[in-house]
Amino acid sequence: MTTLDSIVNLVGYAFLAIVLLALLFSSFKVVNQATVAVVTLFGKYRRVLRPGLNVLIPFFERINRIVPIQNRTKQLQFKTITSDQAVVYFTATVIFTVSDHEPETVKTVAFKFIDEKSFDIALLSAVEASVREFVATRKQSEVLGLRGEIVNHAKSTLDEQLSGWGYTVIDLQITELAFDKEVTDSMARIVAATNQKIAAEAEGQALLITRTKAAEAEGAAIRISAENEATAARLRGEGLAMFRKALAEGFGESAELLEKHGLDPALLAFSMWTETIRDAAREGAGNTIFIDGNIQTGDDAMRRLQAMTVTEKAKSARKPKA
Repeated sequence: MTTLDSIVNLVGYAFLAIVLLALLFSSFKVVNQATVAVVTLFGKYRRVLRPGLNVLIPFFERINRIVPIQNRTKQLQFKTITSDQAVVYFTATVIFTVSDHEPETVKTVAFKFIDEKSFDIALLSAVEASVREFVATRKQSEVLGLRGEIVNHAKSTLDEQLSGWGYTVIDLQITELAFDKEVTDSMARIVAATNQKIAAEAEGQALLITRTKAAEAEGAAIRISAENEATAARLRGEGLAMFRKALAEGFGESAELLEKHGLDPALLAFSMWTETIRDAAREGAGNTIFIDGNIQTGDDAMRRLQAMTVTEKAKSARKPKA
């Protein structure tokens, strides 16, 4: 064998070795953690490769798709209409994962949709349809307070639908809920009007309480004043009665004293009359007193005064004896 033949053989062996090494290396595939690989043979599902180092049949088997088995998150935006024709804008976050790692489940996940974009569209449609079904039966004033009920309804519907795609819903949250600006402005006006109504009612109640308390206080003051006036009137009456009693007793004693000394009791009445005229003239502020100078009139006045001062004793003494 010539040197040329030896070189050709060596090159051939080297090429064969390189081809074998290439085939050997191409048959080894590494699957990353938290993923599984779907293998097809001539385009048909063959098997599932677990995380780690795996061996493929060169030129025949190939990895068709890598399926993540971690939790996945999708943020969805859509709008619905309430029963009173108000447009509601939603932003929702869905957390989901592959139901299990069994080959049949992974096969469903891998081949249910043609690509990831198709799955995203289907997921958005499923959530939107579920939320729309619930919101369409409610008014705009009710939607804001029913966020939890909307989530529960959508999640229950979504659980069933995604299970047919090989997924399980872990959580669904509505992160944003908004209305059109016109609706938001009208709701703000309604809230403001409601608050004003509540404030007015509170002010009215406060005013009513204030006036009621003031009326009660005024009534109590009037009652106390009336009771004081009644007490004062009673005391004045008692004082006047005592004064009249004392006056009468004084007149009687004075008349008896005058009679005892041989004087006419009419002198007491005359003295009181003149003292009254004197006091009126002294205490009067520019008043004029007219006194009838008729003798007959004066005599009548004197007899009336005498009659007022006659004591019971004098009356009995003047009675004719039988």
